[in-house]
Amino acid sequence: MADAPDTALAPIGSVRRTQVGREATEPMREDIRLLGAILGDTVREQNGDEVFDLVERARVGSFQVRRSEIDRAELASLFDGIDVHQAIPVIRAFTHFALLANVAEDIHRERRRAVHVAAGEPPQHSSLAATYLKLESAELDSATVADALTGALVSPVITAHPTETRRRTVFDTQHRITELMRLHLRGHAHTDDGRSIERELRRNILTLWQTALIRLSRLKIQDEIETGLRYYPAAFFEVIPQVNADVRTALQARWPDAHVLDQPILRPGSWIGGDRDGNPNVTGEVVRLATGSAAYTALAHYFVELTALEEELSMSVRLVRISDDMQALADTCGEPARADEPYRRALRVIHGRLTATAAEILDRQPEYQLDLGMQRYETPEQFLADLDVIDASLRANGSSVLADDRLARLREALRVFGFHLSGLDLRQNSDVHEEVMAELLAWAGVHPDYRSLSEPDRVEILVAELATRRPLVSPGAELSELARKELDITAAAARAVRVFGPHAVPNYIISMCQSVSDMLEAAVFLKEAGLLDGSSDEPYSPVGVVPLFETIDDLQRGSAIMEAVLDIPLYRALVHARGEQQEVMLGYSDSNKDGGYLAANWALYRAELDLVEMARKTGIRMRLFHGRGGTVGRGGGPSYDAILAQPPGAVKGSLRITEQGEVIAAKYAEPTIAQRNLETLLAATLESTLLDVEGLGDAAEPAYEVLDDLAARAQRAYSELVHETPGFVEYFKESTPVSEIGALNIGSRPASRKPTTAISDLRAIPWVLAWSQSRVMLPGWYGTGAAFEEFIADGDEDARLEVLRDLYEKWPFFRSVLSNMAQVLAKADMGLAARYSELVTDEALRHRVFDKIVKEHDRTITMLRLITGQDDLLADNPALARSVFNRFPYLEPLNHLQVELLRRYRSGDDEDLVQRGILLTMSGLATALRNSG
Repeated sequence: MADAPDTALAPIGSVRRTQVGREATEPMREDIRLLGAILGDTVREQNGDEVFDLVERARVGSFQVRRSEIDRAELASLFDGIDVHQAIPVIRAFTHFALLANVAEDIHRERRRAVHVAAGEPPQHSSLAATYLKLESAELDSATVADALTGALVSPVITAHPTETRRRTVFDTQHRITELMRLHLRGHAHTDDGRSIERELRRNILTLWQTALIRLSRLKIQDEIETGLRYYPAAFFEVIPQVNADVRTALQARWPDAHVLDQPILRPGSWIGGDRDGNPNVTGEVVRLATGSAAYTALAHYFVELTALEEELSMSVRLVRISDDMQALADTCGEPARADEPYRRALRVIHGRLTATAAEILDRQPEYQLDLGMQRYETPEQFLADLDVIDASLRANGSSVLADDRLARLREALRVFGFHLSGLDLRQNSDVHEEVMAELLAWAGVHPDYRSLSEPDRVEILVAELATRRPLVSPGAELSELARKELDITAAAARAVRVFGPHAVPNYIISMCQSVSDMLEAAVFLKEAGLLDGSSDEPYSPVGVVPLFETIDDLQRGSAIMEAVLDIPLYRALVHARGEQQEVMLGYSDSNKDGGYLAANWALYRAELDLVEMARKTGIRMRLFHGRGGTVGRGGGPSYDAILAQPPGAVKGSLRITEQGEVIAAKYAEPTIAQRNLETLLAATLESTLLDVEGLGDAAEPAYEVLDDLAARAQRAYSELVHETPGFVEYFKESTPVSEIGALNIGSRPASRKPTTAISDLRAIPWVLAWSQSRVMLPGWYGTGAAFEEFIADGDEDARLEVLRDLYEKWPFFRSVLSNMAQVLAKADMGLAARYSELVTDEALRHRVFDKIVKEHDRTITMLRLITGQDDLLADNPALARSVFNRFPYLEPLNHLQVELLRRYRSGDDEDLVQRGILLTMSGLATALRNSG
């Protein structure tokens, strides 16, 4: 099918012809045309010609705007006064196109990788294959590798996000469409069972069209928990065990004397149900639900695999030999019908014991259970030991090929997921800790007014409490609702650790951590729940206390806080008991909201340098946990580049990183995509750990001084707008949908930590999401252009420009900062942002703020081009360039419709369909942008 001209009523999927990369990208455009044409047919069939024609006029007009053939206002006028009943299907059409375009782009990436492999090209950067070649070239010795990878851990931590609300039906239907497009990619016209691929695509796209994209009721934490867990059967169960096995095999083959990765390096985590910072909906019951649902998901997987193994391992003792241990295990099952099938009998024993385990530890029971009245497994290690017996017997008797299949995957899965599936972090704000601690200490008669104490006095009291066995309060103590709730949560965490194992709740994170006492307060809460014993000769807690340094000031003081807390003998003993491991979390979101993009990024880098030095001085093994959001304004961007951009010594074999929002589905919804993205995390971690990737050498300090200067300038420019411009908060609230994010049913978490209009109290997700929706993308760039311009002007301009160009060429950190900013600027659109600014009722305020934004936007682009030497913002990111070109015109109608509906809603039209339309535009734009918050 040829490209339809933009002036014709062509299918939604048609795109403008371009000669740029035509040969390489034509297959993707064909996929977009195919999916778009089917969607267009579906819209016409289901909603009639009038809606279809409006969709087409909007599509054609969007391309005309891009070519400057019509004014943007002419396109916007299409939706002036539009009947909301007609607006909804138009919004849904463009939202579904964005979703289908995502599928086409993902398939195209697979196609391009296959082309590279078939051409015999070297492995692509960010692949494990390329990393292994780099490590071999470095000629590392076994002792170096062994030390660097001691306790190695790479952990993507899944978090809840208000725009990632796709229902399971939509999720599953998208997966089926992806599988069909994979068959289409391989040249098939029919599925394996003979059905037409095009007809199946039409059937699934119709299902998609007839399924509501969003729920009518507010998303509950239970829904978010379910959403987070769906990635395990979708991809993680298949991919994570295999990747762990492959990496261990590859590294042990290269350094057999190092004995690396005795434990799986790749282990996922979760915040969903344990993160109560600003979310009053998290309770002890929710923690129990989150940990219990995770365990249910793990055991349900094991039951399915055991059932399949029992069918597969049908060998008869008349035909094969077995080990004595295998015989003993099989003899525990006395079923005469299987007398000559020892492997099946052994698996039934395992099946029966796992059934007993599930009956005791789970609140609901999975399918495929086998109740034989057997004794439960007390630990996953006991379960694994029985599987190891089967494995050893198979290998000893000529059946290794069988052991290497499903059984090997199950054993690897058990080593990763245990009975807990993934570790659930607890998180709470330090202000809440302080308030509740004051109440507990007053109730116990320790001190009547803890909050009035100086920091040294607080530390003295808290250390004394940690060193004593007695609890502060009894179960029947008369406490406030807040205090009781906090204690119930830690009690639920203690139950999870007791029932599912010590990895069920690995960390207690303190948001806005600003002092030693903030850390010790969390430790006392753990002690109250029985999770921390500080009174014995060998203090221990299975749950680590993790400070989260978020604001720029806190990042600058983070290393001093850590040195001070490690000077306390009791706390140091706790760290020693955890293998000298101390985790520190760095907040990308609030530091950005506090000081702007460049200042925040540099504050994080400086903080890491200081923390690396702190770890060296104190002799601990520090693991950094990066609180990165999906968008660049919250630390997002390509993971590989971001990890390589860390300071020397900051990774050291271990890395935890939050995965949020649409990024989760983009990275992990499919096994093929998930494997690629997980390998990328591992590749970057290994390279950052074992190679010198900073590349500055003796030029490091001068480079750091330049960034100190630039960051200070950028923060001043950002603060002048955000913190000092009169009326800025009002402008932000009126020119973006931030108020509606809180008012409409988006996510389980309130938009602000507390009822206030201060920017500092607004949560980072709605801050960034609102600017993304309005296409300003302010958190990802504002202040940087002014900093560069001032820096160059304050001296020899040519020399200073050359300094910046040299840093861009040589320093991964600086290159990553500019590359990520370029991505944001490519997605920003000041023309659309102007439409949102018209929502501001005070005309003087509108011009005062928006004119500054536009001026800084233009300045930033100019400076970026000057430093990089590239006119094209996306010269180093062809994949995003394709995406912006092929589908960003389809975002335009969603923005115009959002503005129209926001105007009505704020004028008092609170009809359900108007509210739903706003929510749908938010979802559609988030889906299309793929990293909105």
